[in-house]
Amino acid sequence: MGKRLSTGIGRKALERWQLYLMILPALTYLIIFAYKPMYGVLIAFKQYYMKKGVWGSPWVGFDNFERLFNSYWFPIILKNTLTLSLLSLVIGFPVPVLLALMVNEVENTFLKKTFQTVSYAPHFISTVVVCGMVTLFLSPTSGIINQFIAALGGEKVAFLQQPKMFKWIYVISGLWQSSGWSAVIYFAALSGVDKQLLEAAEIDGANRLQRVVHINLPVLVPTIVVLFILQCGSLLNVGYEKTYLLQNDTNLTGAEIISTYVYKMGLEKSDFSFSTATGLFNSVVNCAILITMNALSKKVAKTSLW
Repeated sequence: MGKRLSTGIGRKALERWQLYLMILPALTYLIIFAYKPMYGVLIAFKQYYMKKGVWGSPWVGFDNFERLFNSYWFPIILKNTLTLSLLSLVIGFPVPVLLALMVNEVENTFLKKTFQTVSYAPHFISTVVVCGMVTLFLSPTSGIINQFIAALGGEKVAFLQQPKMFKWIYVISGLWQSSGWSAVIYFAALSGVDKQLLEAAEIDGANRLQRVVHINLPVLVPTIVVLFILQCGSLLNVGYEKTYLLQNDTNLTGAEIISTYVYKMGLEKSDFSFSTATGLFNSVVNCAILITMNALSKKVAKTSLW
C-alpha cells in the first residue's frame, strides 16, 4: 500500500515537473533567507561572543529572558507596543473598509478615480519623508499646526516632546499614509458584487444605505476576517522606522517599543544575546496570538487562514 502510494506521488511529480520547477526559485529563496537563519535563535540561550561564534559561545539557558522580564524597560516597551498596536487596529482597521464602501458609491467615474489616486499617494512616500513632514508640521516654533493654534488664541504645544501625545501622532499619521492603500483589496472585492442583485434591491425599494449594509458589506466579510487575523498576528510588530525617527529623549517613555529596544540593545550596545531573546519573545507572542485568533475566527465566523 505504501509503495503504491509513493509510486503514485512520484508519477504525479514527474507529470507536473514544470510546476515544481516554477516553485523552485521561491522555495530556494525561503530556505536560504528564511529557514537557514533560524538557527540564530540559539543566540537567545547563549552568552554570545563574536569570536567564538554561535556554537562556541557558552550556554546560559533562560538567563537572557530573565534579564528581559526583570529589566526596567520591559513593562514600558510592552505597554507602548500594545498601545500603539491596539490603537492602530481599533482606529486604523475599519477606516479602509469604510473608505472602500463610500468611494464605491460614487457614480462619477472621474471623481472616483481621482479620489482613489489621492488616497493611494501617501503610501508611496518614504517613511523618512513622512517623519520629516510630521516634525515640521508639529514644530513648536514654525509648525503649521502650532501657527493655527496661535491664530486661534491658544498656546503653542511641543507635541513631540510629550510622551502621552506620541501614540496619537503615530496612529493619525499612519492612518493618513496607509488607509488608501489598504482599501485597494476591498475595492477589488467590491468589484465582484452582482450588479443585478443591487438593481433588484433598488427596485424593491432598498435605499443606498440598505444596499451597502445588506449586499456590499457581506461580500467584504471574508476578506475583512482574513486581514483582521493577519493584523492580529503582527500585534507586537509596530513599525520600527517611524517610531525610531520620531523618538527623542523627552518622549522616550511613550515612544520606546520592542523593535526599537532590540535595535538599540543589539546594534548600539552589541548585546546580541539579550536583543535576540527580546526579538524571540516578540515572535512567540505574535505566533500565539495568530493561532488563537485564527481558531476563534474559524469557530465564530467560519472563516480562517487554515
